[in-house]
Amino acid sequence: MKRRNFLQSAPATLLGATSTLAMGRDRLNAGQEQTAEPRSALVKPGDFKKEPFKRLVILGESTVEDGLFLEHKEDRYADVLVRLINTCQEHPIEYFNKGIGANAISPRSPGYAQSRKPSAIERYKTDVIDIKPDLFILAYGLNDMRAGMPLLDFREDMATIIRDVQKACSPVTLLTTVYYMTGWKSYPPYNKGSVGLALKYNDCIRKLATEFGCILADVWSAEGGADWLIHCDGVHANKVGSQVIAGRIFEALAQHASGLTNWTFELNQNTDWTRINLVKRSEAGDPFRKTW
Repeated sequence: MKRRNFLQSAPATLLGATSTLAMGRDRLNAGQEQTAEPRSALVKPGDFKKEPFKRLVILGESTVEDGLFLEHKEDRYADVLVRLINTCQEHPIEYFNKGIGANAISPRSPGYAQSRKPSAIERYKTDVIDIKPDLFILAYGLNDMRAGMPLLDFREDMATIIRDVQKACSPVTLLTTVYYMTGWKSYPPYNKGSVGLALKYNDCIRKLATEFGCILADVWSAEGGADWLIHCDGVHANKVGSQVIAGRIFEALAQHASGLTNWTFELNQNTDWTRINLVKRSEAGDPFRKTW
């Protein structure tokens, strides 16, 4: 899919910066006087986790589980994410990969008959709740979108999983949007999706994140419609795309979990650089204050 078409189909919020720049250039070219817009107040992110993460469960489809499309299985984005987390914490996180390739969210999904089973809603109690994670990543929507699952059915099933997991073990919950892909006509019954339908699914996932207080990792936006980040099978991210997806999820976590920085903060306190610059800040009337 050409990048121009992808951007034309993207939500207005993704295009805001581009549109603003274009308007600015037009005004300058016309010789119109520019006036500075007032700066909006900085919105601080919510801090969902003040301690390091101990146990991660990621529930998803083939991009979570298989790795068959990658040269090395450890190049899966979930594995890359775990390595990023572990570089920031004094103690490594326990990692439970609960992906199943060609999986559906529930028996209501039109692709369920030809899917690998059990579906997410048939296994989340044993695959997530019984493990009691403090970090839960729910990565569904791609296969159900490709199979043409009614959006309201998908939303209800996602909400059931999120609600029950949060009630049972209260983990930090992160939702991913569906991934970008290129093979829209291949692999029936998974040939009923489209960019337009993917954007509707992503909007649904975004609203679920808001409703249930989840972190949202917009991996679709991170991939940016770049076809070269997708394996030639048309469905899965290649090694580079997997790095991009992991990076976006880690970014979202880091912005909403100060516990990821505890170890780094402690190590930084014992350096000459820190001691010298804390004095300089104090002398300048700008003393450091821990705000998290």
